Amino acid sequence: MICFPNCKINIGLNILSKRPDGFHAIQSVFYPVALYDALEITPTPKTDIKIHGNAVQGKLSDNLIFKAWDLLNQSYNIEPIEFNLLKKIPSGGGLGGGSADGSFALKLLNDYFRLEISTEQLEEFAARLGSDCPFFIRNKPAIVTGRGEFIEPIQLDLSGKYLALVNPKIHISTQEAFQLIEPKFRESISENILSEAPISEWNNFLTNDFQEPVLKKYPVISTIKKELENLGAQYTSLSGTGSTFYGIFHEKPTLDSLSNDYDKWLVDL
Repeated sequence: MICFPNCKINIGLNILSKRPDGFHAIQSVFYPVALYDALEITPTPKTDIKIHGNAVQGKLSDNLIFKAWDLLNQSYNIEPIEFNLLKKIPSGGGLGGGSADGSFALKLLNDYFRLEISTEQLEEFAARLGSDCPFFIRNKPAIVTGRGEFIEPIQLDLSGKYLALVNPKIHISTQEAFQLIEPKFRESISENILSEAPISEWNNFLTNDFQEPVLKKYPVISTIKKELENLGAQYTSLSGTGSTFYGIFHEKPTLDSLSNDYDKWLVDL
């Protein structure tokens, strides 16, 4: 059985405070994007993960796919599984690829073993996996708050637009990113603001708190920002805590002028 975990972009990302549990309180808009990994499961005597494509850092026990299996095994005593992951979404790129893989593993195992776990229960399991994971259970545009476990679906529809994603092949860990910022209060993001304001005005009020310190530490990402703006992007932003910069376009751009040293994708929204 196979599934195709997709990534997301953050449209605005406010880091509001550090919580007593060590996590940070956030507010952001998550929007699903059609850039995919592939995840296949087959029976095996011992649970294992084989990774193909892009490298994934860390050991087996730290991988969210393995943690997804372990969580369900503790509750449902499921059989061992071999996971084959074709990794296309860049790790440390701020696109939530690892979180998506973990959440899609939960859904895939639920279907494979016919566990009949509800969507709400899957979201609870996903929240135990990681902060961004619950979003990928329903996988629809949403305002995300708390440490990422509170999901408020919204009607934001960017269909007909084009998304350019550019990654300079720099891995930025979540821990590294949070060391670069200080939490601060921000005005709440609302669905009304998103729907009423033209995309070309979003940069006036939708900011990613990681963007300024990340661009300062990695000047090459500033270059990407300028190049996307020169191509006619209506809105540009760093995504999440990672190194991927994106631009939203009304007209389909050509990315040939961007350096071949970058990974780049053009996606229909």
